[in-house]
Parts: sequence; C-alpha cells; structure tokens
Amino acid sequence: MIPQDRHVPERVFLVRHGQTAWNLEHRLQGQLDSPLTADGIAQARSMADRLAGYGISTVCSSPLGRALRTSVIIAERLGADLIEVPELAEVHHGELAGMTWAEIDEAFPTAREERAANRYGWAFPGGESYAQARVRARKALTSCGWAATGTPLLVSHEMIGRMLRAELRGLDAMGALGLRHPHSVVFRIDGGVESVL
Repeated sequence: MIPQDRHVPERVFLVRHGQTAWNLEHRLQGQLDSPLTADGIAQARSMADRLAGYGISTVCSSPLGRALRTSVIIAERLGADLIEVPELAEVHHGELAGMTWAEIDEAFPTAREERAANRYGWAFPGGESYAQARVRARKALTSCGWAATGTPLLVSHEMIGRMLRAELRGLDAMGALGLRHPHSVVFRIDGGVESVL
C-alpha cells in the first residue's frame, strides 16, 4: 500500500553498495567514486541471492558508479528493472571528498571539531549536511514510490542510507545518526519496522 500523501511504498528493501577501493583506503568518497573490489562484487551477488523470492521488480539506484555496479548485479539476478534516482546519491563531501581523515586534519584542522559539535547540521566545506541530505532522502523515497512496481529495492550509500531509514522509521536527528549500514547488509522496512534479511 502506498500512502497517498507522499507516495512512499509501505515496504522497502535497502542496501548499500559493495565495498570499494576507497573504502579500503579509508577515503571519503561522497559524490566522487572508486571501483568495487572483488569482495564488493561478491557482496552484491550475496545480497542479490538473499533478495531473490521477495518479488522485487524495480531497483532504484544512486547514479554513482559504485552503486550502479551493485544495482546491475542485483537487478540482473532478480530480473528487475533498474531506475537511476539522482536523489539517492551519497551526501556531498565537497572539498573533503577523496581525502582520508589524516589528510583532512592537515588541510582543514578545525573540521573534525566543528563536525563533532553539530554533526547533523554541519556541512562539508563546499558540500552538504545530513540535514540537507535528509530533504533529498524524502524526495528519493517519493520518486521510488512513483517509479516502482510493487516493493522496490533502493541501492544507495552509508550516509544517505541513514537518512532514508530515518525517514521510513520516523526517527529524529539523533536516532538517524546512530544508524549503521555495513556492506552486505540487507534491510527490510515494512510499515516503519526495520529488520535484516
């Protein structure tokens, strides 16, 4: 059942892209990109196997390469349509994208402290905040609701994934920031209740 106010599906599956080269190097990716590792490809295949049999006919994907590669693997396994949803892209890391925290500490010595003081409202220099990304998350859920046939799978990223799950579960800022989304975990959110496949 799709709520009439926002056209958000009642039940949604949500995954993060597979592991990437920059994940291993602990580099912030944001809206830059790096390729899936062999483990990342294996994670995508594993998630696809777990999602088989749930009647997913639409995969809504972030347009970033790591998410699209994951989405293609899953969509092909499920025989599902693949739709790019721009609002599912990761939180924009601005000038910090591509850097490790050690590099950030050197180039932007106050960034870590400023972020810690207001993690939800702090925006990456030249990028966006969690609060701004949550607005995108709402739009993404509505877009997927309109585009999907039946229960959709959303393939996104760790930080925007927190905002998607917070919207679906009705969490406040602190609740949203407490969420974790490791690679290879498949979340099912049904009527605001979250479980793991």
